[in-house]
Amino acid sequence: MSDITLSRQDRVSANAELRRRKFVAFMFVAPLLVFLLFAFVAPIASMLFRSLHEPTVSELIPDTLAEMDRWDGQQMPPSAVMNQFAVDLKRLANDRTSGRLAGEINRSLPGASSVIQSTARRLRGADDAELATAGADALVAANKRWADVEIWRTIQRSGAPYSIDQYLTALDLQKNDVDGSIEARDGPKIYVDLYIKTLRIALYITLLTIVLGYPLSYFLAGLQDKTANLLLVFVLLPFWTSLLVRTTSWIALLQTNGVVNTFLMSIGIINEPMEMLYTEFATIIAMTHILLPFMILPLYSVMRGIDPSYFRAALSMGARPIPAFLRIYLPMSLPGLSAGALLVFIISVGYYITPALVGGTEGQMISNIIAFHMQQSNNWGLAAALGSILLAVILLLYWTYDRFVGTKSLSFG
Repeated sequence: MSDITLSRQDRVSANAELRRRKFVAFMFVAPLLVFLLFAFVAPIASMLFRSLHEPTVSELIPDTLAEMDRWDGQQMPPSAVMNQFAVDLKRLANDRTSGRLAGEINRSLPGASSVIQSTARRLRGADDAELATAGADALVAANKRWADVEIWRTIQRSGAPYSIDQYLTALDLQKNDVDGSIEARDGPKIYVDLYIKTLRIALYITLLTIVLGYPLSYFLAGLQDKTANLLLVFVLLPFWTSLLVRTTSWIALLQTNGVVNTFLMSIGIINEPMEMLYTEFATIIAMTHILLPFMILPLYSVMRGIDPSYFRAALSMGARPIPAFLRIYLPMSLPGLSAGALLVFIISVGYYITPALVGGTEGQMISNIIAFHMQQSNNWGLAAALGSILLAVILLLYWTYDRFVGTKSLSFG
């Protein structure tokens, strides 16, 4: 009996010790989890929420939107809706918040800002009782566009606190004002073309880093440790230099009277300077230089662990160098190649500083447009929608990569 009791006590003690060790391990990991929560999970959740939630209009004119609930949106709204809007617009004009309403409506209907602002100034001194009964006439008298049903449909659509309009704009789509169906937006496909351009530039950069990084990594892997480590210092040297300094150096190299044009003209290859700066070419070249170490390091780490005797054995058995390389060495280096390509592609898709400085209008990527809407147009909802779609594209590409290539092969040595 005592043996059974002792055995139970041992199990209880062992379980308590196990729980204690788990708690200690969790406490060591807790700071990292908190950091990831506030620095990664929370910003992404906030971005997703802001892309769907835009309460500005609903907070500014709640009474007008309540009256609009009984409007079908087909013909001009009833006089009660227009009268209530006139009252609300006067209140906003006196509170000096009519500009916020004008800015929100103008995002969906260009030109509406001037209409709302000019009307607000006209109604600032009007009598509330008169506006409550004849506000519709006061609006039309202030600006004839208030007789257009399109501006009222825009106000009603913008008043929804939750909508997918920002995602439709980010995909160059729009809702039909009549039946609510989703259709392509008139004009050029601005954002879709930018997404395609961003992915194309990222692909070019990835391929260039492979072309430049694979031979260099192969060369470094075949050297003695002392020599290889010394040369790796030069590979890592860009990490010790400011990103802004490296990008600015490319401006000095690629500008019209820069080093490259001056050299090519001095040796007679060209007769006049080429336009290289503020182009897509400049973005690709500068980003390839900056991201090349992200390709070399994983490649070198994997190649360093490959036994060269396999390749020599194939040659000794009569295989030609190129077929032996393609069948033996290349498959063994694929984990490093996959890791480097994945790193370079994902980083380049979201790059901002280098395209902004050397790319100009032609070399801009989607990240530059996201920054524009956050910093200049203050359209945080559209910026969040563009960022969310970019995140979804990256996740989709990563899933496709994992499905057909597999991330289990990724290795850093």
